Amino acid sequence: MYSVRNVQFARITSEPTPRWSVGGLLIEALARQDFAALADCLDPAVRLRALVPRGPIDMTGRDDVAGWFRSLFGGPDDLELADGTVGEIGPRLYMRWRVSLTPTGTSGRRRLAEQHVFAMTGTGGHITALDLLCSGFVTQAEHGH
Repeated sequence: MYSVRNVQFARITSEPTPRWSVGGLLIEALARQDFAALADCLDPAVRLRALVPRGPIDMTGRDDVAGWFRSLFGGPDDLELADGTVGEIGPRLYMRWRVSLTPTGTSGRRRLAEQHVFAMTGTGGHITALDLLCSGFVTQAEHGH
C-alpha cells in the first residue's frame, strides 16, 4: 500500500504563462539550429547543470551555454525535431525534445537524442537555470527503428 501526504498541486489554467513562450522559442531555435536565437532565450548569467553519458556538466553564462548546444547540434548534419514538449511543474518550466541527426547529403545512419530539462525563468522572462538530462546519441539501429 502506498501513502501520499502533504502533496501540493499547482493550479492549472488554460492561459499560457510567459515562461511557456520562452520554452517554445528555445525549442524552435534548436530545431532551426539558430544558436543566436537560442542565446536570446537565456539570461546573461544562466547556469546549466547537465547529466550526459560522458559525465556531469556545470557551466554559467549565455555564450558558454549556447556554445554547448551548438557543439551538440550545430554541425553539418541535418537536424530534425521529432518531438518537443513545453510544460510547467510548480515554479519550473519543463521542456523535452527528441532530435535526429543525419549526415547531410547521405543515407547514413540517423543518430537520435532526447533531452529533458527543468528550467527557471527570471523576471525578464529569460531562462536563468537549466537542469538537463540527456540520453546521449544512439544510432537508428540501436534505437530499434
